[in-house]
Amino acid sequence: MTQGQVLDVDKIEVAEGATIELDRVLVVGEGDKVSVGTPTVEGAKVVATSRGDGRGEKIIVFKYKPKVRYRRKTGHRQAYTRLAIDEIVAPGIAPEKPARKRTRSKKEESDSGA
Repeated sequence: MTQGQVLDVDKIEVAEGATIELDRVLVVGEGDKVSVGTPTVEGAKVVATSRGDGRGEKIIVFKYKPKVRYRRKTGHRQAYTRLAIDEIVAPGIAPEKPARKRTRSKKEESDSGA
């Protein structure tokens, strides 16, 4: 999971556009630095913004027993909440800085256009 990623989780009662903090983090890592919790990582949290609720694809459940005329067909659609990850806070790992936009100087622009 990275910052800016959008993922679906089981339905959480939170308004669309609201910020939520998930404090039960099992594993946090960046590069070679990985922290595995026992059962959770102390001081770690994920800050996310809700993007609304939805329902997944329909799953057909069909029960059948031969020779006894037993058939049952039902369907299921799992409810979910879509979350956008804003920030991952972990002890000992610095928060990721957004990439700096590089601006060209006027001299570089005139040289490349020649």
